[in-house]
Amino acid sequence: MFYPSRRQVMLGGAAGASAFGTGAFGNGAFAASGIQPFGAVPSERQAAWHRLETYGFVHFTINTFTDREWGYGDEPASLFNPSDFSADQIVDAAQTGGLNALILTAKHHDGFCLWPSAYTEHSIKNSPYKAGKGDIVRELAEACTRKGLKFGTYLSPWDRNHAEYGRDAYVRYYHNQLEELTTQYGPLFEVWFDGANGGDGYYGGARERRRIDGATYYQWDRVREIVRRNQPQAVMFADAHMDIRWVGNEEGHAGDPCWPTVDATPFTKAKGNSGTRNGDIWNPAETDVSIRRGWFWHADEAPRSAANLLRLYFESVGRGSNLLLNMAPDRRGRVPDEDVRELKAWKALRDQLYAVNLAKGATVTASSHQSSHYKAANLLSDTAYWAAKTEDRSGAWVEVKLPTAQTFDVIRLAEDIGLGVRVDSFAIDIFKAGDWQQVAQHQCIAYKRLVLLPEPVTTDRVRVRFVKADASPVIGQFALFLKPAIIEAPVIRRDRAGMVTLLAANPKALIYFTTDGSIPSVSSPVYTQAVSLVNGGLINAVARLPDGTASEVSSASFDVSSASWSLVKPDATPFSGAKFSGPVDAAYELIIDLSRSYDLLGITLLPGEANPLLSEGPPAGYQIWISADGQNWGAPVAQGEFSNIANSRAVQTVRFKASVNGRFVRLVLPQPVVGSKKVAFKDLGIVTR
Repeated sequence: MFYPSRRQVMLGGAAGASAFGTGAFGNGAFAASGIQPFGAVPSERQAAWHRLETYGFVHFTINTFTDREWGYGDEPASLFNPSDFSADQIVDAAQTGGLNALILTAKHHDGFCLWPSAYTEHSIKNSPYKAGKGDIVRELAEACTRKGLKFGTYLSPWDRNHAEYGRDAYVRYYHNQLEELTTQYGPLFEVWFDGANGGDGYYGGARERRRIDGATYYQWDRVREIVRRNQPQAVMFADAHMDIRWVGNEEGHAGDPCWPTVDATPFTKAKGNSGTRNGDIWNPAETDVSIRRGWFWHADEAPRSAANLLRLYFESVGRGSNLLLNMAPDRRGRVPDEDVRELKAWKALRDQLYAVNLAKGATVTASSHQSSHYKAANLLSDTAYWAAKTEDRSGAWVEVKLPTAQTFDVIRLAEDIGLGVRVDSFAIDIFKAGDWQQVAQHQCIAYKRLVLLPEPVTTDRVRVRFVKADASPVIGQFALFLKPAIIEAPVIRRDRAGMVTLLAANPKALIYFTTDGSIPSVSSPVYTQAVSLVNGGLINAVARLPDGTASEVSSASFDVSSASWSLVKPDATPFSGAKFSGPVDAAYELIIDLSRSYDLLGITLLPGEANPLLSEGPPAGYQIWISADGQNWGAPVAQGEFSNIANSRAVQTVRFKASVNGRFVRLVLPQPVVGSKKVAFKDLGIVTR
C-alpha cells in the first residue's frame, strides 16, 4: 500500500488551518473568557477528524485475486469476481471493532476502478461481478450510511494501467475521476492520496518505466480545489500540505511526543512521526497499520491479536494520533472470520478499559484558575476545561483527591485544542508513604493523551505538574483507568544459525512452548534458552503471568536455516557472517551455495531498515536463477518487484510457479528503491514446504 515515492513527495500549497472558536468540541462555550489561542489551531474539519480516533481502511481490489500487494496494470478486469460480496458484513466487522468510519481503495496503483467510471474501461463494469452492473464504492458507501459510519475514498495518483500516465492527458483523467468520487457517493469524511509516483507499468501495453515530478505533475492545487468544492467537510491525507499527515511508519505507532503541528520544511519520516513543537501549521498525524502483514488479503497470513491491537491503540490514539486500521476482505468479498474475532475482542478490551472511571467523585484543587468558566472541577469534565491563570504557566499543577484509594495504570488528559497546543511537558505524581512520587513524565498532551504506566499503582491522591508550558494550561477529560489484565503472545525469532529465541512483552511472564504442533500448557517446557530448529519446524508459545493471565498462542513455522550455507559471490565466505550491502549505482548479484540440493518453492528476503546516511535501501525488484552445479543456470525461475518494500519491514516471499530442484541460488537485485543508491537488506531464506 505505502510506497517510497509517496513518502518523499511534497504536495505544494498551504495547509489552510483556521480557528473555529475555542473549545475542542467546536461549541465555543468559553469564547467570552478572554483566553487567546496559542499558535496553530485546527479547522472545523480537522477537529471533527480528531474526534473519530479509530477508523478503518478497506484494501480490496483486483490484487485480492492475484495475491499481490501491487498490481502491474495488465490484469484483466475479468479477474475481479468476489463470490459473496457483502458491504454490510464489512461494515459490521468495522463496528465490531469499534471503528467509526471506513476508507475504501476505490483505485489502487494497478488502475482498476471499483466503480463504473465513465473515463476508463478498466473498471468493475467489465468484470463478471453482477454482470458488469456492480459498484463496490456505492455499495460500501450506502452500507456505511445505513449503519451510521462515515465513509471515505482512496484514489491512487499513480496508475500503471493508463496509457497516458506521465503526460498531461492523464492528469485530466485523474481530476475527472476525483470529480466522480467526490460528487456521486454522498458525504466523504476523508479523501486519501497515496503518492507512489511513477515506475514500471503496463501503461496501455507500453510496458515501460515512467517518471514524473510528484510535487507538480498532479496539479495539487487543482486537486484541493475539487475536494474543497465538492466535499468541504472532508479532510485530505498526504505527507505534507494537506489536512493530516502520515505518521512515518506502517507499524502502528506514533512518536512520543507526536505534536499535531508542523513547520514548512520538507516532509521526512521523522517529522511525520513526531511533528514539530510550535509548528505554525495544524497537521496532525494519522497512524496507519494493517490487521494482517499485508494490506491486501493473502491466504497464508493471520490477523494481529486483540492484545497487540490494544498496544497499538495506546501507541497511536494514546499519543494524540488517529488510528487507521486496515481490514482486507478475502476473495468472497468479506472480512475473514478470524479477523472479526480479533476485532471483537479488541473492542471488548477497550470497553473494559473505559467501563469504570476511577476518578469519579474526586475533588480537584489547582495552583490557580483563570475564571469561573475554568474552575478546577472542570478538569474531570468531558466538555469543559480547567485553565490556569495567564501568569501561571510552567509550574502550574492540579491535584485530584479520590474518595478512596484506587489502583490504576492509565491516566487520561486532554487540552482544549481550539486554544492550541499550550503544554510542552508534564509529569504525573502519586502520594505514597507520606510523600509525592513521580510515576511518569512526557511531552505533548494536545487532543488526547493516555499515559500507560509500566505497572499499576494504588493511591488516593494524584497530581499533574506542568513542567513546561508555552501558554497557561487549559486541560480537561482527566480520568483514571485500570487496563485489562492481558499480555501479548511471545515474539518468536530465529537467527541464521537456526536458533530460536522467544521474547515476552512482560518480563514477569514465563513462556511455555512446544515443537510438536500441540498447544502449550503449564505442563509444557518452560523457555530458558534458545531452541535449535536448524532444519526447520513449527514452534508454538504462550506467555503466562504469575496471576495466571495467559496470552494467545503465537506460532511460527520455519524452513531450512542458513547455518550450513556459504556465499560464492560476491565473497566466498560463510553465509552466517554476511553483510548484504551492494555497490553504489549498480546491480547487486549474489550466488549462494545451499550445501545440498533442495526442491525449492521460492525464496524469502528480510528488508531491514533503510540507511539514508549510507544511501542504502532495500531492493526494488529481483531476478532469480537456480542451478544444480553453480555453473549452468538456464532461464530465470522468477523475476518481478518487491511491492511496498520501502516502508514495510515484513518478510518478502517470492514463490516460484513450480518446484525447482537445485543447490545454488543466483539472485540479481537490479536497483534499490527510489531515493537510495545501493541495495541493502538483512537476510535471505528459502521455501521448501
